[in-house]
Amino acid sequence: MSVTVETRSLKFWQGINQALVEEMDRDEKTFLIGEDVARVGGPYGVTRGLLDKFGPERVRDTPISEPLLVGLGTGAAAVGLRPIVEIMFFDFAMLAMDQIVNQAAKYRYFTGHSLPLTIRTMCGVGGPNGAQHSQNFEAWFCAVPGLKVVMPSNAADAKGLLKSSIRDEDPTLFIETQGLLTARHDVPTEDDYLVPLGKADVRRQGEDVTLIAIGRQVDRAIEAAEAVAADGVSVEVVDPRTLAPLDRETIAESIRKTGRLVVAQDATAPFSFAAEILALAAEECLTALKTEPRRVTSPFINVPTPVPLAEARTPGVDDIATALRETAGKG
Repeated sequence: MSVTVETRSLKFWQGINQALVEEMDRDEKTFLIGEDVARVGGPYGVTRGLLDKFGPERVRDTPISEPLLVGLGTGAAAVGLRPIVEIMFFDFAMLAMDQIVNQAAKYRYFTGHSLPLTIRTMCGVGGPNGAQHSQNFEAWFCAVPGLKVVMPSNAADAKGLLKSSIRDEDPTLFIETQGLLTARHDVPTEDDYLVPLGKADVRRQGEDVTLIAIGRQVDRAIEAAEAVAADGVSVEVVDPRTLAPLDRETIAESIRKTGRLVVAQDATAPFSFAAEILALAAEECLTALKTEPRRVTSPFINVPTPVPLAEARTPGVDDIATALRETAGKG
């Protein structure tokens, strides 16, 4: 018997906003800090309305200093609060690497105590922002023990995963994708909608090729899978959602089922998340593979400033569809 779930269409940023409101309503120890998160409501309006609802003690604008931001969050979490720190662009996380990697991620190891810190940030192409505001560094942080890395691809997962991240007892890097901010998705309207960390979502069932995609590439992967279905290629699309810890079991099960693998991401190929998925396939599914795996990624160049050039650098539906056809022997 199927159960009908009541939903509401929301934009990606609205899913984030709802999660913040609900978690701050739920626990008065939860607060938000960042550059322009209060009066302005965030550079893209994601945190609009929070200052009016929760006041300046719990929604606070900060100086332009990422080390200060993450250091403040780490200290607050260490004394029992639940801070949400916004780093305006993912690129700026480099300025806070010591606080993220050497302090927050190692806190439990040094002390034996939890550190419920959530760091939100924005990645990828989505405007004329140039090479210093548009990068995808998710693989850097996936390599850090003690740090969880989450990357939702739609409004429903954005809401459910952010709520779970805020409640988690360890530091979590929550990566929002700029190009998805206005993308709509049906979001369950239940009172406390949560998506568990560490669990992938099989977005589309298939038999011939496994397609792993993250962030903005998930919707493009589904569109490409539907396009190649006309050629007789059945594609299974898997969205990891949590990059670290990775749901290796679901991914490996799909690869063994299809025997073929394509991975799509916005980041460049060398030393990337896609490279880790190919390593997983080699280590756990080698005898099941019928052909070599493929990566669909951005070329190894910096992001151009003009929007048309930036978008041309990013993999599109046709790029993914071509890789699927070739992997399935239909190219």
